[in-house]
Amino acid sequence: MNKAYRQGQILELVRQKPVYTQDELAVQLRGRGIHATQVTLSRDVKDLRLVKTPEGYRQIAERAPAPHVGAVIEEYVRDVRMAQNLLILRTPPGSANALAVALDQEEWPEIVGTIAGDDTILIVAPDNSRAAALRDKLLRYLRG
Repeated sequence: MNKAYRQGQILELVRQKPVYTQDELAVQLRGRGIHATQVTLSRDVKDLRLVKTPEGYRQIAERAPAPHVGAVIEEYVRDVRMAQNLLILRTPPGSANALAVALDQEEWPEIVGTIAGDDTILIVAPDNSRAAALRDKLLRYLRG
């Protein structure tokens, strides 16, 4: 099974009906005779620019200009808390993934990685001082 075919099937599946998890995606692919590991599916999701929404995975439009990260921060961030080299961002329900994607795309050196839930994002910074600098940067966006 080649990558292009597998990714085409993934797009077809997420366009036909809601797919909420990679496990669910793997099951549906197996139903089509396509076996893929979780690592492969994660890469495919990233390559296809799929994001998790309350309605399941959706593809981000290729030509749609991404909103400036500052606008996304202003719209979605409700609280910022720091614990050593970790930051916790609170958002409205269903908004954490969109904000995490926007932050990941910025490739800020203060961010090693993000993990998004429904209304919470965990941001890992390389160390405590860069976490504090990132917190200050985020708060500057919020203070406008």
